Amino acid sequence: MSTAGTGQAESDRGDRSGIRTALTGLTTRGRSFLAAGVAAAVCAYVLGQSDLLRVGLLLTVLPLVCATVLYRTRYRVAGSRRLSPARVPAGGEARVHLRIENVSRLPTGLLMLQDRVPYVLGPRPRFVLDRVEAGGRREVSYRVRSDLRGRYPLGPLQLRLTDPFGMCELTRSFSTYDTLTVIPRVQALPPVRLSGEAKGYGDGRQRSLALAGEDDVIPRGYRYGDDLRRVHWRSTARYGELMVRREEQPQRARCTVLLDTRGIAFEGAGPDSAFEWAVSGAASVLVHMLERGFSVRLLTDTGSSVPGEGADGFSGASQETADAAGLMMDTLAVIDHSDGAGLSRAYDVLRGGSEGLLVAFLGDLDEEQATVAARMRQRSGAAVAFLLDSDTWLREPTDAPGALVGDGERLRMLREAGWTAVSVPRGASLEDVWRQADRERTGVAAASSGEGAS
Repeated sequence: MSTAGTGQAESDRGDRSGIRTALTGLTTRGRSFLAAGVAAAVCAYVLGQSDLLRVGLLLTVLPLVCATVLYRTRYRVAGSRRLSPARVPAGGEARVHLRIENVSRLPTGLLMLQDRVPYVLGPRPRFVLDRVEAGGRREVSYRVRSDLRGRYPLGPLQLRLTDPFGMCELTRSFSTYDTLTVIPRVQALPPVRLSGEAKGYGDGRQRSLALAGEDDVIPRGYRYGDDLRRVHWRSTARYGELMVRREEQPQRARCTVLLDTRGIAFEGAGPDSAFEWAVSGAASVLVHMLERGFSVRLLTDTGSSVPGEGADGFSGASQETADAAGLMMDTLAVIDHSDGAGLSRAYDVLRGGSEGLLVAFLGDLDEEQATVAARMRQRSGAAVAFLLDSDTWLREPTDAPGALVGDGERLRMLREAGWTAVSVPRGASLEDVWRQADRERTGVAAASSGEGAS
């Protein structure tokens, strides 16, 4: 849950504008009374009717008195907003709780409460609150929902004050607002072994020197508590002091998720577009790998990553897993198309052979970019690519035959380079293509084993 800061709206705020501000708050009824009173007074003067003049004066004075009294009413109202939750997946609902408290010594009149929300979250909520006693409070709530990811401001909260006759309305605004973050949809993925025994994943994890840190490239000096069975006698004789052997421990497996955000690589827009599918797929893989204990990193075609990400990415299977997932989801919530035309920046960021598993979500690739993507395989322990062809996603299912001709050529280039490449049809389930990638990897591994045996 998230709690917004409290704000106050004061009825005597802005006294500089005086009665002019009050007159601008006249309602249609108040303006009608004022116009009718002026008209009656003019007619009474022309016709010489004193009784009509009294009626005109009454009609004119009533809205003016209501506006003045409403404007000069002195009481303070505090308000707060609470989101539950503050981060919601696309298509999900969040509830906004509003609380109004009268912090003055006088009871309020009729209050109309209104919260400002972007149109994509639904209609603007309005509430009518009866008289709030001194020190009293009122709580109301409403729901918001969006199929489009992003960060949406909620607020500021507005109070509309009105007099008992409905002649005048004045609006008071709070200064605080909240932000609702709509993150991509995350699908649960089955625990498959896409990279088999490749280093950086599964049972094939790399192993690194641990006890002495990164600089321990030779046997180190003896430390109190070291096992005497680890004494390295040759180094001890050479350096003239007791030296112990270094040991190895498994290094955390790495996974890099590459998201192609090039504007020219995706066509169409909306929650069912190919780009939104790719963003949702990247989010699902990141969360899945974090939960399995991987050090994960999000990389885009521009070479950028998540702010605050370490050199090896975010670590999973720890107390910071939820925070790491939140940071990556916040980044994906606002990610948009880039102006770049190629994948060369992402290729330069990848470290040769030490990336572990590389999972890429790619849009349309020309021959040049397909070649760059193929070379990325050399900078990872294993590589899985999901290709989203724009023609396939824009065409109706009846027009699908022949749409994958160009896509098939790109698949062939990636597979020949060692990628496990899968074409994603329109509306496909991520879980299905995830399993398909595992089956294709298993089939390629079995075929390679058979060739080796023969």
